[in-house]
Amino acid sequence: MMVSFFDQFSSPFLLGVPLMMLAMLLPWILLPTPTSRWLSNRLLTLQNWFLNMFTRQLLLPINLPGHKWALILASLMIFLLSLNLLGLLPYTFTPTTQLSVNLGFAFPLWLGTVLIGFRNQPNLSLAHLLPEGTPLLLIPILIIIETISLLIRPIALGVRLTANLTAGHLLIQLISTGFFVLLPLQPVVAGLTGLLLLMLSLLEVAVAIIQAYVFVLLLSLYLQENV
Repeated sequence: MMVSFFDQFSSPFLLGVPLMMLAMLLPWILLPTPTSRWLSNRLLTLQNWFLNMFTRQLLLPINLPGHKWALILASLMIFLLSLNLLGLLPYTFTPTTQLSVNLGFAFPLWLGTVLIGFRNQPNLSLAHLLPEGTPLLLIPILIIIETISLLIRPIALGVRLTANLTAGHLLIQLISTGFFVLLPLQPVVAGLTGLLLLMLSLLEVAVAIIQAYVFVLLLSLYLQENV
């Protein structure tokens, strides 16, 4: 029996072993693998079309040196999309509702973009910390503010993904609980609640797709500033 609504976000255990890593590795099994045949099946063709279209649109505003990140960004998009959507199935666990997991994705990739900027264009990267024409008295304050805004980017990435998915799962849990409570008491109200639950579930599917795209898009924007 569920003690709290937030228990759905705790990592499940099997024989004392946390199943977090298993939940993160399972989406790769569902992805089709390339074959040596001349013609691919429909699923693999659809996947390749989606990856090509997404990568082309994502790398369109980025300079040529940033195109080396195409494989990393496309793989991250597919991985986050699979985790978010699989977490909507019954009796499943969503690793992307854990802040530690999202920060583990966000911090190394953000740090990679920053290090690339300092290696390739150190003067321009340092110039971002101080706008041109700043009065002399405001220089220390603005440097501190810009440094904090730079360091808070990976935290904002992780918190955004965690908060959106957690809020959607909580709303679905609350409304479904109300549906089962109202079903024997007021069937008409329960029917309206069930319709609301269906619409919210469809919205949560859209949120799962959009948040994975936004996560990768923001990383590409950070990369664009440093290449």
